[in-house]
Amino acid sequence: MTKRPLDILDQVLNGEPVIVSLKGDRELRGVLQGYDVHMNLVLDKAEEVTDGATQKIGTLIVRGDNVIYISPSGN
Repeated sequence: MTKRPLDILDQVLNGEPVIVSLKGDRELRGVLQGYDVHMNLVLDKAEEVTDGATQKIGTLIVRGDNVIYISPSGN
């Protein structure tokens, strides 16, 4: 059975952290709470990761056209 990208995103809606890579060489880590067909994301407990340091942001909405990839963080 071939999986579709949105099916795979459904699998990470389980409360485990994800890493979101953004345009402009930015990276976020947080818990994916939801998304839409445009890849707009709602992240909870979001942090921006910069050179190993993290800055806590909280709840964040990320516009989909800025997303390069989403990956399980493996914490």
